[in-house]
Amino acid sequence: MSTTTTTFTPSPTYDHALRRAAALRGVETEYWDMWGQRHEATEKVLRAILEALGTATGTLEQLNDGLEEHLSSEWSRLTPETLVIGASTGAIDISVPIALANTPIDVTIQWEGGEAEGGTADLSAVDISATANLRGEEFVRKPLHFPSPLRLGYHVLHLRAGEVTATTRFIVCPDRAYWPEALGQDGKAAGIAISVYGLRSQRNWGCGDFTDLRAAIDWAGEDGGSAFLALNPLHSIPNRQPYNTSPYLPNCSFYRNCIYVDVENSPDFTGYTRAKTILESASVRKEIDELRASQFVEYARVHRLKIRFLKLLFRRFLQDYRANTERAREFGKFVESEGELLDVYAVYCALEEKIHRRFPDVWLWTGWPEEYRDPAAPATRLFAQQYWRSVLFYKYVQWVLDTQLAAAHEYAKQKGMSIGLYHDLALATDRFGSDLWAHRSFYINGCRVGAPPDNFSPKGQDWSFPPPNSLKHREEGYSLFIDSIRKNCRHGGALRIDHVMRFFRLFWIPNECEATDGTYVLDRSEDLMRILALESVRQKVIVIGEDLGTVTDEFRAALQRFGILSYRLFYFEKDDSGRFKRPNEYPRQALVSITTHDLPTLAGFWINRDIEARREAGILTDEATYRGMLADRAEQKQKVLDMLHELQLVPGWFARSAADVPELSGELHNAVIGFLASTPSALMVVNQEDLTKEADQQNLPGSTAEYPNWSHKMRYTVEELRSDPLARGVTAMFRNWVERTGRAGS
Repeated sequence: MSTTTTTFTPSPTYDHALRRAAALRGVETEYWDMWGQRHEATEKVLRAILEALGTATGTLEQLNDGLEEHLSSEWSRLTPETLVIGASTGAIDISVPIALANTPIDVTIQWEGGEAEGGTADLSAVDISATANLRGEEFVRKPLHFPSPLRLGYHVLHLRAGEVTATTRFIVCPDRAYWPEALGQDGKAAGIAISVYGLRSQRNWGCGDFTDLRAAIDWAGEDGGSAFLALNPLHSIPNRQPYNTSPYLPNCSFYRNCIYVDVENSPDFTGYTRAKTILESASVRKEIDELRASQFVEYARVHRLKIRFLKLLFRRFLQDYRANTERAREFGKFVESEGELLDVYAVYCALEEKIHRRFPDVWLWTGWPEEYRDPAAPATRLFAQQYWRSVLFYKYVQWVLDTQLAAAHEYAKQKGMSIGLYHDLALATDRFGSDLWAHRSFYINGCRVGAPPDNFSPKGQDWSFPPPNSLKHREEGYSLFIDSIRKNCRHGGALRIDHVMRFFRLFWIPNECEATDGTYVLDRSEDLMRILALESVRQKVIVIGEDLGTVTDEFRAALQRFGILSYRLFYFEKDDSGRFKRPNEYPRQALVSITTHDLPTLAGFWINRDIEARREAGILTDEATYRGMLADRAEQKQKVLDMLHELQLVPGWFARSAADVPELSGELHNAVIGFLASTPSALMVVNQEDLTKEADQQNLPGSTAEYPNWSHKMRYTVEELRSDPLARGVTAMFRNWVERTGRAGS
């Protein structure tokens, strides 16, 4: 058996050492854009990223010393801090000083349930797989074999070789993510996507809530035949317009936005005379009527109103809390199960409220008094003790949210939705939000995440949030990553991962650079994908990876290997000649849809509403570019129409020229929905706006106050969805295609 030998030879030049250091830390020195052009990272960019990662780059000597230290630290532990393997993995490599190469290894596995199992491994007859000579020490690596298959779960591995010991978090994962048996190997399903905040009803407080969600389940499931209802991210956000309303830039990615609570559906509201009296007061009724009638969601006003009433209900709940009633004990179980993650979030919320009340111009934790900027600081701990009721209140809010969401998912299952609720996990987290305040060491300071130039953004994209600290996540056993998956798929049957490429690499932009000057940094994708598969199987949740943008075949092959569904859009699925792909050319292991929140709706696409909106917002100012976009859109519409005629999805008498179809007609609408349903892809989702033929998209990238992002309400109330003839007509059309193509929800 051949072995590899690692020794350290200092780099002779600074450039050689810099690129070597970049390779060790996963920093790519070049990348290829979507047009096939090669981009090489400059020395400035490489140095800035490496410094942010903790690698000194000032001199050649510093770089060489860092390189040797990196290799030495890898070899000097028996095992890394965390090992993530597949259940069928037969062995792991352990590293020992050469003097211990034939020493028996004491092995103990502390299984997740608490049971321990151990023994002694004799490695004297096991071949050496690799050797190293670093800083005057010699090491060898040998495989340590396990019985197969191993138990799935989060375990602890203890090793001892002589006087050398190691304790490792030992995570054993399935090879593939969950897929429901009810759908079978070749089964297909369909669903409708909604923005919960945009649900309109005759009873809500100006914003969709979890009771409206139940009405939407009735509509999508009973009327539309859907297997699931896809939701926007429900993350906690600041609810301040126009800059802090994106569900994809959360204040906290682990907990939810209180605007989704149905206050009147809380047990603490029932029979509470004082709360009901205040609710029926003229001023409150006027506020609710105005919010309900407003064209767009008024986040700040809705938030302020609901927090006011939730505090009233909490004061009543405190009576139960002090009396230790059954309901209070249920709350206690929730708080205990959430642990430190909820503790620190609730402290943040209480601090933010108190400090902003005292200093009205301070909106960000970076502007708080210095003593409160660290969650572990003495002043912060003292605050949590002194204002324990305020902290407890924010835990109570999350409990109420969790209870109502759980009931909604259970309701969906009872109504025959085989998958139920489909959740969405955002890529980003607000650098001024609670996640950064509470978990700062898990993020890299000095860089921000974005995307390289492409057709969508020729100058690249700067998303202005910090990248994850991959090394810290691994050192901590990926605990925070696990929580992010687990908490966001709870009370659901499917989870969409926004920008799933994050598990493989992210485009890093040093703080002093523009988006065009960034480069990619790799993550530990095998570890992350395996853990995702484990949580998927445990929670019985289908996983969809949003793999749009610059995506390589290698990455998509990895998604397929782990059973993660790809995310394919009608607008983007074209061959190299620009021809729209036919239904049979779509992959089986995928979710198909027409569009996303960042792209035009189907009706908007056909009338160029997105192009006009960009012009109205001042984003599109060049006349030649504007005319070019209109010409390109006309060409794309014609290609769509030609294809639909070819597939006989529109009647033969229907117009042959897209110029003769000024808006989304019923025939065209039916044809595109039918096209999607006819693909072999496992899941199909149609956005509510595309089903009800609405022209405005939820988000216009590049805009803030210039466009009402994340605020559009549905054309129909949830009551009208089941009573209005036009709404019932499009729902019936959707159900017809669902049943014809074998995508029925139950």
